[in-house]
Amino acid sequence: MPGRQAQRERRLGRREILIFLTVLGPGLITAMVDNDAGGIATYSVAGARFGYELLWVLVFTAVLLIIVQEMTVRMGMVTGKGLAALIRERFSLRLTAFIMLILLITNFANTVSDFAGLAASMQLFHIPVFVAIPPFAGLTLWLVVRGTYRRVEKAFLVASLVYIAYIVSAVMAHPNWGEVGGGLATPSIQFNPTYLALMVTMIGTTIAPWMQFYQQAAIVDKGLDSSKIGYERLDTIAGSVLMTVVAMFIVIACSAAFFNNPAVGATTISGADQAAAALAPVAGNYASYLFAFGLLVASLFAGTILPLSTAYTVCEAFGWESGINRSYREAPRFYFIYTFFIVASALLVMIPRMPLIFLMLVSQTMNGILLPVVLFCMLILINDRDIMGSYVNPPWLNTIMWIITPLLSVLTLIMIVSVFFPSG
Repeated sequence: MPGRQAQRERRLGRREILIFLTVLGPGLITAMVDNDAGGIATYSVAGARFGYELLWVLVFTAVLLIIVQEMTVRMGMVTGKGLAALIRERFSLRLTAFIMLILLITNFANTVSDFAGLAASMQLFHIPVFVAIPPFAGLTLWLVVRGTYRRVEKAFLVASLVYIAYIVSAVMAHPNWGEVGGGLATPSIQFNPTYLALMVTMIGTTIAPWMQFYQQAAIVDKGLDSSKIGYERLDTIAGSVLMTVVAMFIVIACSAAFFNNPAVGATTISGADQAAAALAPVAGNYASYLFAFGLLVASLFAGTILPLSTAYTVCEAFGWESGINRSYREAPRFYFIYTFFIVASALLVMIPRMPLIFLMLVSQTMNGILLPVVLFCMLILINDRDIMGSYVNPPWLNTIMWIITPLLSVLTLIMIVSVFFPSG
């Protein structure tokens, strides 16, 4: 009997693992894409200017991200609808149109910045922008337009492995692990404008409105239902933790290489491509190339997901057919939006002296405007028993969310002010 019981438990264990592997994807991909060109730039600057002192912020934001994204898991799996569709049905068409307009502007600006990151990373390998951008734009179009959801998801999961490059780069920079531990375990706040602006930007970079729309749409497109909520929660937690670990190692790499290093000068590092180039004399060419390769794949990854998220969201909001498993004839608007984002972003990046910094500022501002609106809508939806049944938020989670939502609103407002009135 004990032997049979052990066999049964092993079979159950294998079954649980197999189910998790079939569910794995939406949470992990959504979180990992958050480490895009803009995020990598923010973490690079944080490490270069303040060493390990901002690492604790990433632990805090990981918890916030898990809480917010878990609600999207429940809404998607219980209702079988995307967030945009739920907002359209529950609220006015005017509010839906406002959210879609802001989201279109924000996601387009972010997509352009990701293609700019792609171009910058290729230039580190001495490949001109006119040679680099067209093939990568064509690759992203082919992957989604000609693929199925399962194939696209597998490609994205494989791409997520490339973020290991940042972990290796950090190790090659020879950080002081005792100081790393101190930065993680001991929250410290410096009351100077640059430190506070970076702290707020790290939080704003981690939790972006497109993430709620994309993960819920991916859950619906994958066909997941409420019977697998536990597995998708685990997928979401795993993705958030891995995203945080990668972000931490980006901070660690730049801290070890540039913080208090007179040979480099922390203030000269203002972007991910500059960090990659400056790593060579400090940590060696291999660390520099790995960092640049990570930026390349991260930019390509995010430059594919953000247009996809936009196409999902807009089509859901207006009741149009959408989904990678549908053909172009079945979902023409879905594929048109995706194609437009890719082609327009690629063309803009190849235009000399295009004001890309301005587009990034617009993106951050629009994110700051939109995030509180989306979170308030989510809170109303997740507590509507007509929509969620027994899967509404428990009282303790509502208490946390009603603290988090105004807090994020204030922090994003501070981020907008710091973007347009920088100091330090």
